Amino acid sequence: MVDFEVRGKFKVKRDWQSFSKIIESNSEKNAQEKAYSLLGSEQGVKRNLVKIEEVKALG
Repeated sequence: MVDFEVRGKFKVKRDWQSFSKIIESNSEKNAQEKAYSLLGSEQGVKRNLVKIEEVKALG
């Protein structure tokens, strides 16, 4: 398992809010899916309102 940093924006009302999350995962794709899942559960944001801009491995 590798730590990935996922950065992007999600829409809140009329504004875009930046986010950065550290996610432990097997691949970039799984890290992206986990980020969508976490934002959905924590912020109540649907996937189409999330823009992932960067995913990079940390170690």
